[in-house]
Amino acid sequence: MAKALEQFLGRLEQASNLDDLQDLILDLRGMVDVDHTVYHWVSSDGEQYGCGTYPPEWVQHYVENDYIRIDPVVQGCYQRFHPVDWKRLDWSSKSARAFLQNALKHGVGNQGLSVPIRGPNGQFAMFTVSHHCSDEEWAAFIEEWQRDLIVIAHYFNQKALEIAGDRAPERTKALSPRETDALTFLAMGYGRGQVSEMLAISEHTLRVYIESARFKLGAANTTHAVAKALAEGLILIGGAARGSAGDWPGRKQAAE
Repeated sequence: MAKALEQFLGRLEQASNLDDLQDLILDLRGMVDVDHTVYHWVSSDGEQYGCGTYPPEWVQHYVENDYIRIDPVVQGCYQRFHPVDWKRLDWSSKSARAFLQNALKHGVGNQGLSVPIRGPNGQFAMFTVSHHCSDEEWAAFIEEWQRDLIVIAHYFNQKALEIAGDRAPERTKALSPRETDALTFLAMGYGRGQVSEMLAISEHTLRVYIESARFKLGAANTTHAVAKALAEGLILIGGAARGSAGDWPGRKQAAE
């Protein structure tokens, strides 16, 4: 296993174009013996590109239906820094269940592991392996391969950034104080109703601030906007947001 990993990383270092990355991800599928391997980059303007082994019709269907906005895997990876086992995600919503059934019909697999990757200037990517097998078989696979897949994922992203440097996200526009406040409170786990009360604004006005921040950050959705703002140091949590608790009506009550 160690020799196979070393050889794969050596080939990855020699890759010089996106076709090389596609060849490598195909070979990786055989090396780890799963149905699919995928590298998925969400750019700063919300565009998606990458390489992988999913059926072309599923990729086209995914993009045409804008599934990135409801895909629990993508949403889960935006909110986490550690590998995400698909079984541990929330698939309870009607849209998520419909998405899952569609994915299964296209042969994506009932098991999956995705590694979230955060690169420079808020760049976000995922490295995924998926397979169709029992929970016991999948647990054994994760036990054997998870550490190596984390290493591969980050090396793969590093090489992708090197090859597609012209696609690297630019620095985002500065957020306004109100946009910063809104994303900060969302990052702290408050609901929109609570945030609008804290800022003494209507929920409609709050949506305007959130959408404006999302546009400036080039984020696909609100969760992505919060993740990018955190990654770029535009918002901080673990302490108070801008100003003091007295600056926002309802802040004290909501925090209690």
